[in-house]
Amino acid sequence: MTDERMNRARSLAIWLVLALLGTGLFLVLQWLGSSRQPAVPNDAQIRNVLDLQVDSWNRGDLDGFMSGYWKSDQLTFCSGSTITKGWQPTLDRYRSRYQAEGKEMGTLDFREIVIEPLSADLAMVRGRWRLRMKSGEPEGLFTLLVRRFPDGWRITYDHTSAQTP
Repeated sequence: MTDERMNRARSLAIWLVLALLGTGLFLVLQWLGSSRQPAVPNDAQIRNVLDLQVDSWNRGDLDGFMSGYWKSDQLTFCSGSTITKGWQPTLDRYRSRYQAEGKEMGTLDFREIVIEPLSADLAMVRGRWRLRMKSGEPEGLFTLLVRRFPDGWRITYDHTSAQTP
């Protein structure tokens, strides 16, 4: 065999070994990546926050209902043409609309809930709400951003709309 042929054979062998090593490394990395589940929000934990809100509302416990919200001045609640910033102003808004003299809270339920993960610690939640009250049954849609904090999932943004009668 000539020197030129030997050099070609050596080069081909080196390339073949590198290709096999690269393929092996790729397969190992794929296997390692697939053995770890991607971090996604836990639907059951998010649904639990909403269930606790409904239970609290239906007991007339507005403070318990508000525990599902992020207790921060950065909480945003949008309804109609009003934007309310902050946990306390949101609580005050609920109190004036549902617990003031002559007001009633009614019975709340959420339906058609869809949870869409945005990251490991953030999800968008969509659904329908309905209040059964003596004066009627207002209902509408809601869109929430929920975020995982060290003490659990909390609503950081709430856009609620009411169906016009």
